[in-house]
Amino acid sequence: MITCYQNYWWFLISVLGAALVFLLFVQGGQTLLPGLGNNENKRLAINALGRKWELTYTTLVVFGAGFFASFPLFYSTSFGGAWALWMLILFSFVIQAASYEFRRKRGNLYGTGFYDALLFINGSLGCILLGVAVATMIFGAEFNINKVNLTDPAAPVISTWANSLHGLEALADWRCLLLGFAILFLARMNGAFFLMLSTDGSEAYRAKLRRIASVSGLIFVPLIVLFLIMVLLQPTLVQTPDGFIVRQYGYLMNYLEMWWAAVALLVGVVCVLVTLFCVLVKKPLRYGFWLSGIGTALVVMSLFWVMGYGSTAYFPSLADPQASLTLANSSSSLFTLRTMTWVSAVLPIVIAYIAYVWHSMGRRPISDADLNSEGEY
Repeated sequence: MITCYQNYWWFLISVLGAALVFLLFVQGGQTLLPGLGNNENKRLAINALGRKWELTYTTLVVFGAGFFASFPLFYSTSFGGAWALWMLILFSFVIQAASYEFRRKRGNLYGTGFYDALLFINGSLGCILLGVAVATMIFGAEFNINKVNLTDPAAPVISTWANSLHGLEALADWRCLLLGFAILFLARMNGAFFLMLSTDGSEAYRAKLRRIASVSGLIFVPLIVLFLIMVLLQPTLVQTPDGFIVRQYGYLMNYLEMWWAAVALLVGVVCVLVTLFCVLVKKPLRYGFWLSGIGTALVVMSLFWVMGYGSTAYFPSLADPQASLTLANSSSSLFTLRTMTWVSAVLPIVIAYIAYVWHSMGRRPISDADLNSEGEY
């Protein structure tokens, strides 16, 4: 019975992770600001992105909360042990919130340029660091797990980090950086698609967005292909009654066994490539942003599925392989999972509300005439 709940909650985690990567188009759009030229183009872009930035931050928080509720041992190990890496990520999102709040305030001593620079830092640093953090779930991290410590009243700490860098060591792993930069250029491409759909600028402005989308996409494709090759060649740890064993080409084997994950990966890749191809031939799809967004979500969900299902360790330990985390050994109790499952029944209502707000705020593209309103960012 508990296995069903664990699988259900991992599916929800995969959906939240996919939504988070999709919504990083806001961060990607912020990195485009220096290349948009005149101030009017920047104002169009910032006001379009400013209507959506809170969704990314909220999804990041909900993503962490979902892990805390369903797989608390991962939460305490990654968020608690690799705290330095996660604090950098949170800091990058804090400066984003401050930028949208204060860049147009009266008495702003720093000027809008200062806050635009912070938005660029959030867009680039946030995407790269999130990619690095997720990559550690594939390539492993240095931590130890000792549940016996719960009986020690002086130090009842189950998970400990094996080095003093607390997650920053992942920045020296080129495989983790590979995913980080792949997500950055994917976010830039999706950000350009979003601005093409949601703003009504000049032809020169739209030509810049098409060029940015093309260049970002051409950089993203080889990065993600190389990353997927590394994933498929990566050995995995599989939990057995006698402990963890190494499975060569574990993720490739999982894709072969989980046909639905392989289909999601292929469909997602095709969606992104079709959207990029149309931009390259200068015939961008009217709703290419949504096609690319759906493809992005499908690829991310498929990766989460092969990472967690099939008794695979979704967070391998490099310090002690037998301390690696799986759905079975890191989840909450059956009572907690069952209770939280009832709570998750309100998710369709939340999703419907978000869709309504999104539609209401983006009913028509933003034009120059909208920039003089009081709610301008």
